[in-house]
Amino acid sequence: MADLTGKAALVTGASRGIGAVTARELAARGASVLLVARSLSEMEGHAAAIRAAGGNARAMACDVASYASVAGAVEACVADFGRLDILVNNAAVIDPIARLADSDPDAWDRAIDINLKGIYHGLRAAIPAMLKGDGGVIVNISSGAATGVLEGWSQYCAAKHGTLALTRAVHVEYAGQGIRSVGLSPGTVRTEMQVKIKASGINPVSQLDPEAHIPPEWVASAIAWLCTDDAREFDGGDVALRDAAIRKRIGLS
Repeated sequence: MADLTGKAALVTGASRGIGAVTARELAARGASVLLVARSLSEMEGHAAAIRAAGGNARAMACDVASYASVAGAVEACVADFGRLDILVNNAAVIDPIARLADSDPDAWDRAIDINLKGIYHGLRAAIPAMLKGDGGVIVNISSGAATGVLEGWSQYCAAKHGTLALTRAVHVEYAGQGIRSVGLSPGTVRTEMQVKIKASGINPVSQLDPEAHIPPEWVASAIAWLCTDDAREFDGGDVALRDAAIRKRIGLS
């Protein structure tokens, strides 16, 4: 296990699924973790469990669609832990799942606010804090949807394509100042999002057997690995967890 002792991390979308498991993984490796999401009650339980296991964590309500809210979370992280070394931009929604002509414009707009603008808000708030410190690592949760459009997922595909561009933009603009930026495309993961996708009946992903999805713990391990120097060669790009060579390198069977 890579040692992240002395590091401070902020994980968005940390009330459940990938975000909650990632917070536990980073804390287990020694990082102090601020869990943020709109739902505070669930996160408080996760943070308490981390502390009970000997880790350092706290939870804070935050809406990534609001820059002010995200900036406040970054300020709280620095105030509590003295620094910000790791940002995991994980918060995302899959709704609305609908063909373009059937989609609800308000829901589509809200999804872009979370899935794309939420990534930007995290970057805009975190980068100045990292520049004041020793640099940092930003892991943006990407998707195969960034490059392969799927029926019914117009907002999600558009947002993930934009996320890939933002990952590259950070690398171009700040790699020389000690800030690493990398995307992780985990594939299909056993989370609540897959339940919604299954219920939609739209596109081939909804037809997958639940056993085809990987556990969120694999994604958390990959994120923790990306935060180490061993993964520097992937900076500015997108790492696919479907790649058997990547899984082997991380130590996933």
